[in-house]
Amino acid sequence: MTIFTNARLIDPETQTDEIGWLRVEGPTIAERGTGTPPMGESIDCGGKCLAPGIVDLGVKVSEPGERHKESFASAGRAAAAGGVTTIVTRPDTINAIDTPEVLEFVRRRAATDAIVKVKHMSALTKGRDGREMVEIGFMLDAGAAAFTDCDHVVTDTKVLQRALTYAKSCGALVIGHPQEPTLSKGAAATSGKFAALRGLPSVSPMAERMGLDRDLALVEMTGVRYHFDQVTTARALPALERGKANGFDITAGVSIHHLTLNELDVGDYRTFFKVKPPLRAEEDRLAMVDAVASGLIDIICSMHTPQDEESKRLPFEEAASGAVALETMLPAALRLYHAGQLTLPELFRAMALNPAKRLGLNSGRLSDGAPADLVLFDPDAPFVLDRFALRSKSKNTPFDGARMQGKIKGTWVDGLRVYEG
Repeated sequence: MTIFTNARLIDPETQTDEIGWLRVEGPTIAERGTGTPPMGESIDCGGKCLAPGIVDLGVKVSEPGERHKESFASAGRAAAAGGVTTIVTRPDTINAIDTPEVLEFVRRRAATDAIVKVKHMSALTKGRDGREMVEIGFMLDAGAAAFTDCDHVVTDTKVLQRALTYAKSCGALVIGHPQEPTLSKGAAATSGKFAALRGLPSVSPMAERMGLDRDLALVEMTGVRYHFDQVTTARALPALERGKANGFDITAGVSIHHLTLNELDVGDYRTFFKVKPPLRAEEDRLAMVDAVASGLIDIICSMHTPQDEESKRLPFEEAASGAVALETMLPAALRLYHAGQLTLPELFRAMALNPAKRLGLNSGRLSDGAPADLVLFDPDAPFVLDRFALRSKSKNTPFDGARMQGKIKGTWVDGLRVYEG
């Protein structure tokens, strides 16, 4: 038994932020309160924030195929240092996770090497090439948490419709990337004045709206459970709002980079800021923050995408997209808290509770009987980020050298401490 005392309890379920105590029995939360704590072995939190561990939906771990970029061991260490207690991995590896055998391989590797909980998504189509759907039933039996082709948008609508129909019959969750792939092909920036001045190939925000509209029509046709991995433009929000108002079983996410950065951060072709979709205008960023606050966007994710130095040290158009974010997600999110745009309970609703609920997990909450997956952090502690101190194998973060606030003091998984800051 462990009792966390003098803690600022951040509860995304009740949307409360109050001083109290939390008692953990074995791997689960037993009780909590605001008065005098019970007797027993205790950890004095010193008034710091104690919240449910982050459930990060959409992490790339580069096994199999590119273990030099990120392994389950390094991703687990990075996650624990960032307050992430559950990572949900993407299938966009060199050998796509599209068969029960490959899924079993990554499950075994994660169980052996990672110090945090790991769930795995399966590809929706074989090889993520959009031609033939995977054996959805077999993949569910093998433990797939969801199905996605990531940024390889299925262009054959008939194939996608069949896959969604089959997923509906199995009760599977499908995750889609809202983008019109022909318009967005080769784009490195969002169209507008900045892209034109820099001479960068760009894509209109309408490409996201068009992709979202198509997928919403297929959701209406099939009734499938569907999650949009990244909604990043203001023009896509009205369609998303209509879909929810119509009662479709849909949710939407946004990456921490699109919530805290904009297209101007690219500056003079800084490739660590090249992500997919490209960073948007400041008006879009503010619209995304408002959508998270209102609940229109349900989930904040890291979209952790490790890339090696060789793939980033290239001209902006040729450089690989993506950024690591397992360790920087919480400090970056706290920028929104310090700016008065989101409360801590609202942040953890989007980073812990909602992704857990979407995946059918019991985590992401501080209620009795929930897993004791916890993060203790000081939201006000300042630091300058050094990318070489990150625990990820790859160091491609846009926050290198940035002044940030929010240090993780400890992370617990099933009541066991996996990180001490």
